[in-house]
Amino acid sequence: MALTEETIQDKIEVVGDFKHVQVRTATVIKRDGTEISRSFSRHVVVPNISADDLANESAEVQAICNAVHTDAIKTAYAEHVANQEV
Repeated sequence: MALTEETIQDKIEVVGDFKHVQVRTATVIKRDGTEISRSFSRHVVVPNISADDLANESAEVQAICNAVHTDAIKTAYAEHVANQEV
């Protein structure tokens, strides 16, 4: 009886005015190749993510962020964040 664990990013969505990238990760436990458990975790990648932190994301998430986090989006998000801190 062999147990294996697999982690996959099974859903990536771009949402909202500032193009937040939501990433859902599934952890799948299998016994002899048959799935017996699946759990999920999520995290959000915001437009002001640092280059170092973005480098820790998967190649697919990096590509999506590079496509949707334009300079205009980054500027608008920075202004939004600055206005929230007042």
